[in-house]
Amino acid sequence: MQMKRILLLSAFIGLSSIAAIAQKYKAIIKTDAGTIEAILYKNTPLHTKNFVKLAKSDFFEGVLFHRVIPDFMIQAGDPKSKTAKPGEMLGDGDVGYKIPAELRYEYYHKKGALAAARDNNPEKASSGCQFYIVDGKKYTDEELTQIEKRNDKKIPDVQKEMYKKVGGTPFLDGNYTVFGEVTKGMDVVEKIVNQPRNQADRPNKDQHIKSVKIRKKFLGIWW
Repeated sequence: MQMKRILLLSAFIGLSSIAAIAQKYKAIIKTDAGTIEAILYKNTPLHTKNFVKLAKSDFFEGVLFHRVIPDFMIQAGDPKSKTAKPGEMLGDGDVGYKIPAELRYEYYHKKGALAAARDNNPEKASSGCQFYIVDGKKYTDEELTQIEKRNDKKIPDVQKEMYKKVGGTPFLDGNYTVFGEVTKGMDVVEKIVNQPRNQADRPNKDQHIKSVKIRKKFLGIWW
């Protein structure tokens, strides 16, 4: 059994590395707390294209991480947050359009997943600008079994091992589009998610995104 777990985790790490190599775009997210780097998946083209477009137009410059919940996630992208007063409620700002869901079983809510936020809509269409990065927590076999029963869907063994060994938010799988993953800077995510916050989960001290720069891979080199 132990050998099986090791093989499953090794398989995941291998697949994750291959996935990272195959991606075309990388986002460099500079924040008050430090820099986060994330690859953007090419198999979620609508979300990746939109994120790249917004980043290149400097849309994210000055927005806040307006919602942070330890063992869950950090959320940003509300354009209203750029001019928000201390303690002001945030989260309903948008860009006037949604992105059709791009739900893929191989992209799931492991720790460090980059995903699109959304409101409650039957199509599971994503916000055109708001996103979150998963902090998550580690799960036991019993907890994962309960999630499977609740969702009436089996969690693949490789994903189970990741949720047990590394953590994530498996209850979100199949409901929100995951379109990238953090490759560097999870310590920065941890700094942000553990900020003291108010009852609406907004940090007491504003946590800004200073800039989001996009790098493109060409001939195996990031430019």
